Amino acid sequence: MEQNSESGGRLTARIRARLPELRETEARVARVVLDQGPALVHLSVSDVAALAGTASSTVVRACQRLGFRGFQELKIEAARIATDPPPRTADDPAAQALTATVRASREALDGLAATLDTTVLAAAAAALRAAPRVVVAGAGLSAAVALDVAYRLRALGCPVDAPSDPLTAQLAAGQLPPDGVCLAISHTGATRTTVDTARRARTAGAAVIALTSYARSPLSESSTHVLVAGGQDLVFGLETSASRIAHLAAVDALTATLMSLSPDAARHHLDLSADVTADHAY
Repeated sequence: MEQNSESGGRLTARIRARLPELRETEARVARVVLDQGPALVHLSVSDVAALAGTASSTVVRACQRLGFRGFQELKIEAARIATDPPPRTADDPAAQALTATVRASREALDGLAATLDTTVLAAAAAALRAAPRVVVAGAGLSAAVALDVAYRLRALGCPVDAPSDPLTAQLAAGQLPPDGVCLAISHTGATRTTVDTARRARTAGAAVIALTSYARSPLSESSTHVLVAGGQDLVFGLETSASRIAHLAAVDALTATLMSLSPDAARHHLDLSADVTADHAY
């Protein structure tokens, strides 16, 4: 489904983020909706049911599970999606790669506002503000996001530990105090080392903030605050790339929210960070 509108990106992200919550027949309905895109406005409930190989009642139920009042409301949302013909880059692999990457990143960012719950974002920031110690965990491509958030939190005065070794991360999480926080980052929400670290923190009585692309996952089930940023299901390679962009944006939103809770203290620590940075610049 080729999209270039903000509403299109949000609708796609909203549906994909909730796919793991759906039953098999409902998931087939969601896939039809994603495949049809704006063409959905020309289909009836029975048309979608036939394409999904299920009953009309299942189509309505799937729409409701996705957060819509019914099929008509979903059609109205789909009608807002604008589409453009694909760019003429068939003979230019580099142009194809650039176009696909930019489109994937744009859709990830457009969908962020639809999947990232601001109430949860505020609660996560409040937990970080009160925490005497924070452990950040992330593996693979999420490790880069973990390092980014650890640096940002440290620059705001938070006592942060971000072990690169998974065994050390689990040990640090298990030693968190009850008012400590573990911030666990995983695109799929199913990375074993990251989930195990989150579970260690919960066993210790600490809060767990999950940053993931899917609303339902082993990581979300082990967390107290779930920040959903993504839900893309793109071609291999671009999915994780786009999710990283969305996760970095979510980190920016989280740290900005944290700054708003204690602006004077944040300014003091940021001034110190600026001084340190200046000392290392030519």
